[in-house]
Amino acid sequence: MIVLGLLLIVLAGAAVIAVSWDEAATSTATASFTVFDRTFQLSQLEFFFAGVVTGAVFLLGIALMLAGMRHAAARRRRLRESRMEARDRVTRLEEEKRELERKLHETPDPAAAPAAPPVSRDRDRDGVDDRDEPTAPHPRVDVPRQSGRPTDQLVAGRHQRTSHHR
Repeated sequence: MIVLGLLLIVLAGAAVIAVSWDEAATSTATASFTVFDRTFQLSQLEFFFAGVVTGAVFLLGIALMLAGMRHAAARRRRLRESRMEARDRVTRLEEEKRELERKLHETPDPAAAPAAPPVSRDRDRDGVDDRDEPTAPHPRVDVPRQSGRPTDQLVAGRHQRTSHHR
């Protein structure tokens, strides 16, 4: 947009310079101009409107250039803010890392602490660790089946009644 604005400003400036160098255009009732091998004859009223159009093109060029500069400034501002946020985030993470390292150095080493006595696993309470017992067949306890459809099911850690949800 900035380049297009500058191009329009230069175009309007070139038109003003071309007209100001032509003394016949300002002294006679009709003026003739040759642009790209075409000759235009303008009356003083048409000449005035051509000047208005040239001024409008100049103002449009300035407006485009300023809009492009505002857009570029906003983009730079957003980029600068995102860099500042990233820098702040990195700073916070580094502070958190230092705090965790400090806490790590302050806590006692668990390997240096005396080991806890081994836990015995005597689930059947017969006085012998279950891990040391032979794996011979154990007496089996049969659970009677419920008649019909089961009414409760364990779903995702919760009990759910199937008879109420259909």
